[in-house]
Amino acid sequence: MNKSGQRTALLAGATGLVGSHCLRLLLNNQNYDKVIALTRRPLTLLHEKLDNRVIDFDNAVDNTLELSCDDVFCCLGTTIKQAGSRDNFRKVDFDYCLDLAKIGIRGGAKHFLLVSAIGASAKSPIFYSRVKGEVEQAIEALAYERFCIFQPSLLVGERKDTRRAEAIGIECALKLSSLLVGPFANYSAIKADDLAAAMVSRALLDPEDTKVATQRLKYRRIMALTDSF
Repeated sequence: MNKSGQRTALLAGATGLVGSHCLRLLLNNQNYDKVIALTRRPLTLLHEKLDNRVIDFDNAVDNTLELSCDDVFCCLGTTIKQAGSRDNFRKVDFDYCLDLAKIGIRGGAKHFLLVSAIGASAKSPIFYSRVKGEVEQAIEALAYERFCIFQPSLLVGERKDTRRAEAIGIECALKLSSLLVGPFANYSAIKADDLAAAMVSRALLDPEDTKVATQRLKYRRIMALTDSF
């Protein structure tokens, strides 16, 4: 692994709710001297540490040059409504994520950080949760030295298409989350910028236990990682 200030991050989903915050934090973090952002269209942001690669995600593994990196941040994700069909949803949330993991392995990355979801399970009867669980399993099989899976419940933050009613709903969700205790706390709403901060924080922590290559982080562990930010 590179020394402090000489790390390279590979990020996909940089224009999304969580990924946009991840991009900002990575560019402003002195431990990273390069951030490679894979996007469909050029980013409007300019930064001396930013290397924006415009790619075709449908052919990412075949057409992407080797990208040397240390940590891979996968903030890709959609909804069935946005995708338009189950097949399109699976393409984004399974195929694109797995392809990114393969690109990271090829580039020498040791650590993969994935935004998944609470309830993800390859055995789930719920299609959304099943796809999330299946991609977790598929990436785990690639045998990264460290694989951190973030499993938030409701993600909240400013979206371009957020309406007033949705904004009120988000505010209520955050207030109600403070009342959840015990195992129900895992279903608390999480701000997108908090999740992004937790991901960057986790990437920079030394492994506490090398015997545990894969870690699944839910609400409490995610929020504990935001303290350094």
